[in-house]
Amino acid sequence: MKELMLGNKALARGLYEAGVCFVSSYPGTPSTEITEESAKFDEIYCEWAPNEKVAMESAFGASLAGKRAFCAQKHVGLNVAADPLFTMSYTGVNAGLVIVVADDAGMHSSQNEQDSRHYAIAAKVPMLEPSDSAEALNFAKIAYEISEKFDTPVIIKMCTRVAHSQSVVEIGERVVPTKNYEKNIAKYVMMPGNAKKRHPIVEERTKNLKIYAETTPLNKIEIFSDEIGIITSSTSYQYVKEVFGENASVLKLGMVNPLPDDLIKNFASKVKKLYVVEELDEIIENHVKSLGIAVEGSKILPRIDEFSQNIIRNAFENLVVSGQLSVNSEISNSLKKSLIPDHFSLNTEVPNRPPVMCAGCPHRGLFYTLKKNKCTVLGDIGCYTLGAVPPLSTIEMTLCMGASIGATHGFNKILGKNSENKTVAVIGDSTFMHSGMTGLANVAYNQSNSTIIILDNSITGMTGHQQNPTTGFNIKGDPAGKINLEELCRAMGINRVKVVDPYNLKQCDEVLKEELKISEPSVIISRRPCALLKYVKHNPPLKVNPDKCIGCKSCMKIGCPAISIKNGKAVVDSTQCVGCNVCSQLCPKKAFE
Repeated sequence: MKELMLGNKALARGLYEAGVCFVSSYPGTPSTEITEESAKFDEIYCEWAPNEKVAMESAFGASLAGKRAFCAQKHVGLNVAADPLFTMSYTGVNAGLVIVVADDAGMHSSQNEQDSRHYAIAAKVPMLEPSDSAEALNFAKIAYEISEKFDTPVIIKMCTRVAHSQSVVEIGERVVPTKNYEKNIAKYVMMPGNAKKRHPIVEERTKNLKIYAETTPLNKIEIFSDEIGIITSSTSYQYVKEVFGENASVLKLGMVNPLPDDLIKNFASKVKKLYVVEELDEIIENHVKSLGIAVEGSKILPRIDEFSQNIIRNAFENLVVSGQLSVNSEISNSLKKSLIPDHFSLNTEVPNRPPVMCAGCPHRGLFYTLKKNKCTVLGDIGCYTLGAVPPLSTIEMTLCMGASIGATHGFNKILGKNSENKTVAVIGDSTFMHSGMTGLANVAYNQSNSTIIILDNSITGMTGHQQNPTTGFNIKGDPAGKINLEELCRAMGINRVKVVDPYNLKQCDEVLKEELKISEPSVIISRRPCALLKYVKHNPPLKVNPDKCIGCKSCMKIGCPAISIKNGKAVVDSTQCVGCNVCSQLCPKKAFE
């Protein structure tokens, strides 16, 4: 049976058909839907872990027990999980273990661009890279075969375009292989004496994987022309095919680590001019050059942002126009065809729509209070990062998950009293569970006079409302263990823990001033559920009494998208307003009713 599927959904289907029994992940765009779709299969145990490191360690434990296991994360999540990954390469696996990392070239929802192929190379584990939904499904199944055949974890590298695009897949049946657990201290206990003996095994495995890469159908040659040969992978393969059609020969690499030698040499011998088309870093290009083969890629294509058909077409067309590439008329005509218009003309002027926190967002009142008190705010990763944009413009630093607390600790240790009474860290409830707890432990242990604000909106908001250890529900929405943030913070050595309602500006202001004055670590929990949660009941929308409104724009200081100014008076969009009443607390004339 055939079905149109999102790349992430297809990969989840591949996990199901491969007989996966255990999935543990931390949500991160563009990987999140893989775990959410896997959770729809009752045969697969699925969970959200507190962070990617825990997810990978849990998946390893399930593999050790004899069942095929899986974990997923986005590219920056693999940074967190790198510790177990590198050692799992030494131990190998019992039942198959597959790891997905979803790269985000173009930074659609990320703080940086990373090329995760470097991790596969450094950890010396195989990496597969599908180019569409059908391959996402099939590669998942093949990855488990490779994992068990070569005794290794296998990484599947997705990207935003493949993860979030749809194509047709062929659905198969589920087969569940099982292995018995056998005690093997020499294999699984990586103390130095054992690890030293495992390293040669890893090197031998890499040699065998290179032999496998030469003949695997994951890598395929498509010969159409001897004029131009292109080596590529992933979504870049789709762009190359759309630009050139059958006017260029292609070596499509589905296995991007280890890379084959003889296959590349064979392909290069069949074409006059060889190019590599790959997003971000020149990993394939450098490998080809190491074989003594003349090739171009990074000189004509950018090393930043994601590719498109037009970027690739323009790069090769420029080579032809400049005389650096001599081609026949068919290829030249193919390059001159504009596959996608560079722009579309509209008769209507489209207003600028910068990202803003939603109407009724519980973080808005707290950020307004921080700005009012002229605080230095070191921020974290989450939807509350939007506190950095106008008109609030409050957050001054965002590095990575959990970094706000550690950064505030170091900031205050250096500046002391010059910053302690005005500097705060803000971090979400899910991010605090992910990697903020260790930062707070450092604050408690090393006693910096730091004020930490946990923005508890009762959900993992940034990635689409996934549960976390503080919500009391699991991935399926069933009751689960619930961590009490107040008790946790006190247990970690924080004596002062206060809870505020961010809709209550007076309370926020009083508690913030009080905690900034004291000379010891403190935590403020700003607690109010995300306004977009389905179970949250809202008040009726507010209206502005035009007779009372004087057009002072005090209400505009919070940047609520439900409020605008028309004809010099404030106006509330009733379709967006949730009746949070934050704006009414700012109005000097009580015009909001």
